[in-house]
Amino acid sequence: MSDAFFRAGVGAVVVDASRCILVLKRNGVKSGGWQMPQGGIGINELPVEALYRELKEETDLARADVEVLKSTSEWLVYELPVNYRNAKVGWGQAQRWFLCRLLVPRSAVRPDQVEFTGADWVTADQLVERAVSFRIPIYKRLISEFGL
Repeated sequence: MSDAFFRAGVGAVVVDASRCILVLKRNGVKSGGWQMPQGGIGINELPVEALYRELKEETDLARADVEVLKSTSEWLVYELPVNYRNAKVGWGQAQRWFLCRLLVPRSAVRPDQVEFTGADWVTADQLVERAVSFRIPIYKRLISEFGL
């Protein structure tokens, strides 16, 4: 299969009662490596269903643990650096992002210890500071669109 495609995915901007944003620490990344939960959409899977599945897989948050407040007005696309491209993720991602309110204590977030090894709660400015360069334009757009 060619890697000349953009993978369809979802992302979750999970905020707590103080409007801090959930970020996860990628396993095996020495510097940086913090990102919001995200993942691919399966065949015949609706974006909102992929959102709930990814949150469960990556953070152990169940559907009842978050309230979806809104989604982005359009699909947001980013291109991966060439060395990150492969047959699974292609050239990048086209994602539908969801703003979610956390309904349970922060301690309910349990990173999967496979893809992610840590969790933290940050301000919008800290989110941008911790993001890898190719995610920064998307994160800035989310901050603006969701009023964070």
